[in-house]
Amino acid sequence: MAESGASGVAPPAGLETAFEQDRGHLYGLLYRLTGSTADAEDLLQETFERAISRPPRDTRRAWRPWLVRVALNLGRDHLRARRRRGYDGPWLPAPLETPDGELPFGVAEPRGTEGRYELMESVSFAFLLALEGLTPTQRAVLLLRDVFEYDGRETAEALGLSEANARQHLRRARRAMAEYDARGRELPPSESRVREMLARFLAAVMQGDAAAAEALLAEDVVVHTDAGGEYHAARIPVVGRAKVARFYINIARMSGTPRVALRSLNGFPAIVADLDDPKPGISPRVVTLGQLDEAGRLSRIYSVLSSRKLRGVAPG
Repeated sequence: MAESGASGVAPPAGLETAFEQDRGHLYGLLYRLTGSTADAEDLLQETFERAISRPPRDTRRAWRPWLVRVALNLGRDHLRARRRRGYDGPWLPAPLETPDGELPFGVAEPRGTEGRYELMESVSFAFLLALEGLTPTQRAVLLLRDVFEYDGRETAEALGLSEANARQHLRRARRAMAEYDARGRELPPSESRVREMLARFLAAVMQGDAAAAEALLAEDVVVHTDAGGEYHAARIPVVGRAKVARFYINIARMSGTPRVALRSLNGFPAIVADLDDPKPGISPRVVTLGQLDEAGRLSRIYSVLSSRKLRGVAPG
């Protein structure tokens, strides 16, 4: 482990192997818990630093349960602190590269087939935003039980709860997710169709053609933008096709001509736009994901501008 070499402290027995075998599992759990690639990376490093400085008494036992407990405790503390601090403007998850529809971290498939949510669904923006309505403990319980398929005993042990208490948190979490569940699984109905609609919308915006842009949008389309207080962005959701079309056309006029690539992020096609010489207050990079309604029009658009949120997106 590079971290231990830098500190000069030898890692406990078996930790280097655990680092190689379990870091993907832990990163996948922490990303879903926090919705942030940067936070997941920081918490993962802190977890292994904790393992070096304060290891469990018996290092002959499997490391993963202990590492999961530490990571979840750190993650829940982080979520509580984040909520106390508040956030400058709308909060969106940090985009995550999912090339060829594959998760980038080495998360094993669930042990069974009873998971309430699929692994790829559980990194979608819609799912991660729904998790924001849960308490940190409810969020952790739901992820362990309904995504990673931990049983009741394993979940309780991982979170330091009684099994009865863990079940209560799970019931409340599932009730809070009812609206998301009622909308159905928000995975792309057709990746090629989403790509086509995003490309057509981008072309209309760059041409300043409001009518063409509006034709591609659902009547009740909603746009969420997250600049983290760094750049100009809408501080409240933009609602309605006319307002959304004007919003993006005005941004395009201020921003100039970006370099654009279509990528796969969080299981969805996305636009990655880069500006070589942005004006003051304009983000040099914008990542935009879209979702379609039943009629095939763009109904939800998420634009992330925050530099910290875009760490997980490779340069174009």
